[in-house]
Formats: sequence, structure tokens, C-alpha cells
Amino acid sequence: MKRVILIMGVSGSGKTTIGRMLAQKLQAQFLEGDDFHSAENQTKMSKGIPLTDFDRMPWLKDIKAALLASRSPLTVLACSALKESYRTQLLSPTDYKIEIGHLFAEKSVLKQRIETRLSENSHFMSANLLDSQLETLEAPGHVLEVDSTLPVDEILSIIIKHFNFI
Repeated sequence: MKRVILIMGVSGSGKTTIGRMLAQKLQAQFLEGDDFHSAENQTKMSKGIPLTDFDRMPWLKDIKAALLASRSPLTVLACSALKESYRTQLLSPTDYKIEIGHLFAEKSVLKQRIETRLSENSHFMSANLLDSQLETLEAPGHVLEVDSTLPVDEILSIIIKHFNFI
């Protein structure tokens, strides 16, 4: 059975950084959830307009299709997966085992990270959407919770140990 590690959290939590490094360390496929957003969704987010559930449904379907089509025995997915219903759509029915790591940080840290990305022109997400994401977030129960202000090597070590990769 294929295995998927979902690294989730709001914007600025470090999903992409941790996900990419984890995939590299584990020699796994890496999928970036943001790569599946339509141009329309990216435009909305860059203008500070929150996405609706309707906006997110095709995005989630595309991510799910990529997971199902993957031939890799291990995939690391960086995806906000803010609501339980979104995670449910990604999780079932599946032919893969999915495990979740939720990255979190204080709002001030998240905002600073988003603003830094915007100043570097490295992301489309407006810092104005942080409040919307935090309001939308339905914190998952019974998953690995990791403070994303910890050093990256420590975060990776926690995830690798928790999901029995050592």
C-alpha cells in the first residue's frame, strides 16, 4: 500500500519547506498543494479574497487525482487542508495510507513569514488572508502537532521518528 504524509497548516506555517525537505530526506515524491490551484484561485488569493468551499473543490479533486495516480510508494504532500471535510476528501476512499503532521505557529510569526514571501515575490498568497485561514482552520484531532518555530532539523526529526521512518 502506498503511503502519504500530509504536512498541513495555514499559510506561513512552513508546509512547503518542511514537506520538500522531508521528501528529499526520505527519497519520496513531493507534491505542493499550491501547484494545483487554478489561475483564478491564485488571482483571488493575491487580491486578498478568501477562497470558498466551491473554489477549493476542483483543487482538492486535482490533488486527490495526483495522489491516486502516483506510482511512488511514499509521497509527501504539503497542503493547507484547513477543514475536516477537505481532509476527508483527500483521505477516502483511497488505496494509500495517509498520516498527518500539522504545523502551527503564533499568528505574528505566520504573518511575518507571509510578508517576507510577498516581499521576495515568491508566493501569491496575500497576508490579508491569514485571519480567514485561521478562522477556517478546523484543527485535526489525533495527528502529529509540531511547532513550526522549532529548528527545521528538529521538526524533520520529530516527523521522521513519529511516523516510524527510523
